[in-house]
Amino acid sequence: MQRQRLILIIAVIAALCAGFGGGYGYFRQQNAQNVDAIIKQVINKDQGKVAAVDFSLFWQVWDKLHDRFVDKEKLDSQKLVYGAIEGMVAAAGDPYTVFFEPVTSKKFQEEVSGAFSGVGMEIGKRNDVITVIAPIKDSPAMRAGIKAGDVVVKVDDMPTDSWSVEEAVSRIRGKKGTTVKLTLAREGEAELIELSLARDTIRVPAVDWRMLDNKVAYLEIYTFNGNLDDEFARAAKELTDASAQRLIIDMRNNPGGLLDSAVNLAGWMLKKDSLVVQERYGTGLTDQLRANGNARLSAIPTVVLINGGSASAAEILAGALHDIRKIPLVGEKSFGKGSVQQLESFYNGASLKVTVAKWLTPNGVSISETGIAPTDEVKIDPKEYKEKGWEIGTVGKDPQLDKAIAVVLQLR
Repeated sequence: MQRQRLILIIAVIAALCAGFGGGYGYFRQQNAQNVDAIIKQVINKDQGKVAAVDFSLFWQVWDKLHDRFVDKEKLDSQKLVYGAIEGMVAAAGDPYTVFFEPVTSKKFQEEVSGAFSGVGMEIGKRNDVITVIAPIKDSPAMRAGIKAGDVVVKVDDMPTDSWSVEEAVSRIRGKKGTTVKLTLAREGEAELIELSLARDTIRVPAVDWRMLDNKVAYLEIYTFNGNLDDEFARAAKELTDASAQRLIIDMRNNPGGLLDSAVNLAGWMLKKDSLVVQERYGTGLTDQLRANGNARLSAIPTVVLINGGSASAAEILAGALHDIRKIPLVGEKSFGKGSVQQLESFYNGASLKVTVAKWLTPNGVSISETGIAPTDEVKIDPKEYKEKGWEIGTVGKDPQLDKAIAVVLQLR
């Protein structure tokens, strides 16, 4: 029993050292001398870290659980260790900092590396609840009428109130052709909305554009994925060949994506070496990312459309264009997802997705805390879409686009 306990002590302390940055446990129990010897070996590996962490309560709870729990055969020591680490990470209070045990970690890395099957919506946490950032164009979610700001109350009748974003994503995604039931709460709607959606392969388009009247080019950016740079370059060439004199960039319901793509696109519209975004780390260090493009579109009068579904890289680009060129922002306040995550992998396949920095606009506005506010606010009540026959991207049926046209025509 004592040998088994010592093995568990070593395993738990080694696992928790990653989160506590070399911290150590100090406790007094029946086998204190043996435990102290082990802990001293751990704390001497790194200097200048946490001076003392009292693990006595942890072990007291561990003992009581094993002594009193009715189904002792169901207690899995490794799962208990993973649960302890998950709780420690969750206590940081950041919805984007998450620990993945090995099986979950493998699934997460597969999902972010390529195509996936699901319903096609980006989700995050707002006010500590699972919230739709934006539905993806031409996806089952968009066809079903899911909107930015919808709260995901249940998935397959299971409440989501205690879930992480990653757990919600894992349960919503699945094999193509299978169905998932979503229960949603929408601002302005008294009743919950229940939808059964068939999962499909999600292919995310990056860019689309067309010419409106008065030589105004209307360019939609749907996401900042790996295809965006090439697609945007083609669109920029085509609209300049078409002699576009003004430009409207629509990033409504754009959930963001790759930071590099946001910086690259800014290089088309800002002069070389213009500040695009600042990354502020917990150490106090701040990195400045600057435009390094051809600035070919920098002289074209431009307006940007944003709303509550504009997040992450979309907010970076909107903030940079506004701060540096004073480009008007039309629509509604953006989502406010302005942080940088880094994936740390461990020896057994587990991983930690940890927020390492926050994004600030060139003028120092924290995107995470405030989002990006429009200069010309045009709110759209979701209930009015059907009542008034509004259609996003259709002139005369899209109040925000109509306002953007009016604003861009006044620019010189």
